[in-house]
Amino acid sequence: MYYVYVLKSKIRENWLYVGRSDDLKTRINRHNNGGVKSTKAYRPFVLVYYESYLDKKDASKREIELKKHQYKDILKKQIKNSLY
Repeated sequence: MYYVYVLKSKIRENWLYVGRSDDLKTRINRHNNGGVKSTKAYRPFVLVYYESYLDKKDASKREIELKKHQYKDILKKQIKNSLY
């Protein structure tokens, strides 16, 4: 199983990170422990959204799609109540 996930920073309001992993729990722990260079300065995080896929290519395609600005805005509206 492959996961596309969205993390919200607890210290920077409305800062979201979109990622992909085949082990969601371990990956979130790496983010929160400072093991991911691109997110280290924004930790700690809370998982606010995820999707699961059987195929790695499908998950990769969706991750790229969600990272585009217009899709991030749509995603923010979709998970509005999770962002508080």
